[in-house]
Amino acid sequence: MSTQHGDPGHGDSPAAWTAVVVMLIGIAAGTVFFFLHNAPMVWACAGVVVIGALLGWILSKAGYGVNGPKFTPPTHD
Repeated sequence: MSTQHGDPGHGDSPAAWTAVVVMLIGIAAGTVFFFLHNAPMVWACAGVVVIGALLGWILSKAGYGVNGPKFTPPTHD
């Protein structure tokens, strides 16, 4: 099995990681509030998920994406 860390399609960048972490926090909190029957907070957490996606897009456009000038992929020896 080979690992293809050099492939730019894996999304291993600060923009991708930031988006995923923010969206995971929103989904986890939204799940807790769903079970607590707190609809306004569920919708607020849905907003956090949307903000996470937008944040990833903004960071990617700012150069922190896979092909961005401010991102240097790590070398794996």
